[in-house]
Amino acid sequence: MSNKNFEYLGNTFQLQLLNQIILDKDFSHSIIDVIEPSHFENKYFKTLLQLVKEYYVKYDCTPSYETLSQMVKSEFPQELMLKILNDTIKQIQTASTEGASFVQEKSLKFCKQQELQKAITKSQKILDSGEFENYDKLEELVRSALQVGENGNKIEDVFQNLEDVLNEDFRHPIPMGITGIDKLLKGGLAKGELGVILAPTGVGKTTVLSKIANSAFNNGYNVLQLFFEDNPKVIQRKHFTMWTGIPPDELPLHREEVLEKARQVKEEMTNKLFLKKLPSDQFTMTQIKNMIRKMVADGHKIDMIVLDYIDCIVPDKNMGDEWKSEGSVMRGYEAMCHELGVVGWTATQGNRSSISSEVVTTDQMGGSIKKAQVGHVIISVAKTLQQKEMNLATIAITKSRVGKDGVIFENCKFNNELLEIDTESSVTFLGFEEKKEEKNRDRIKELMEKRKERVQQPNNFN
Repeated sequence: MSNKNFEYLGNTFQLQLLNQIILDKDFSHSIIDVIEPSHFENKYFKTLLQLVKEYYVKYDCTPSYETLSQMVKSEFPQELMLKILNDTIKQIQTASTEGASFVQEKSLKFCKQQELQKAITKSQKILDSGEFENYDKLEELVRSALQVGENGNKIEDVFQNLEDVLNEDFRHPIPMGITGIDKLLKGGLAKGELGVILAPTGVGKTTVLSKIANSAFNNGYNVLQLFFEDNPKVIQRKHFTMWTGIPPDELPLHREEVLEKARQVKEEMTNKLFLKKLPSDQFTMTQIKNMIRKMVADGHKIDMIVLDYIDCIVPDKNMGDEWKSEGSVMRGYEAMCHELGVVGWTATQGNRSSISSEVVTTDQMGGSIKKAQVGHVIISVAKTLQQKEMNLATIAITKSRVGKDGVIFENCKFNNELLEIDTESSVTFLGFEEKKEEKNRDRIKELMEKRKERVQQPNNFN
């Protein structure tokens, strides 16, 4: 069967493709200029795509199904043609969205290949004519063909898509499961956004990340939890603990209760929570992206990636500078989240000074500060020895592009064993930097008073 059009991929694929063009604005922008009616064998698919393309040229967006039906009614008054086209529209509208990422990726690759073939044909004609001075034209032809479907080059008018911009829930955030913090993040993080948990070693980075993964799954999202240092069974037990309230070490003692709860959760949820252990200091962000693409191609849509933790990823290429490499890894993670349309969470180690800090700040992040620059949200966790003993912690939002930052939750409940975190009942105050300056002023005043006392005392050197 010919692969010069989408016919070789089957009727279902073509229906899904047309459905994605109408429903997904980003995808339609990527493909609308390069997809042609000739890419379809079915003449009714050709007709409808031509109408969609004409509408896009005029209004810079794809029509709704209702608008498309009205266009068909206006353009094709013949009763039989009108009925067939309307029936086709209904088939497109009801096409499954399962495997949408695969459909989009496959169709874009097809269109890129067609554009590249056109560029090669034109280039060959130039070469055959002996016009060697037209090298720049050859280069531009190939470059333009390779850039098909690149959304990053789109420049938008400030008044474009105002209805979407002014929509109250335009971000569609996924909650992290810690109520007090979710409120400040306006519901959590949205697709393409990256959150970072900053904490010293042994404080509870995996606890926070596991809680985020568990909460997203419980809310109906597909979650991929990647980790390097823990045994998969340990991570599984953490999730069973969150579902049952039974400490991990005591789960075997309540075997039947745990198994019943696991069966109940599995039956109630149609989404997935995937766990994957990766080899430390061997995996690159590109390998992770390829792994996720394979999952998507297999029909597993991913809404959130929880990476425990970013410091275990190696850069795709040696940049000759450890800090630059760390920055490139974090930038690669952020770019991957944007490209795949997922929420990203990860963690990073604090430096030595963070171990004894009452509040961990961004400047106490270990390694490259570029990791802090890339993250949309940075949440730090600090514990004194007394807080560890009492299952408490001080959590701070040190950076937030989506809500309020400079917020500290003092002595909030943080139980590593039961994976319970509660910021609602903790003492919260804003302006940590101001508070720190106030403490510094008090300390300076204290030192000045002591110095004054020494000056007033008799000279004891004789």
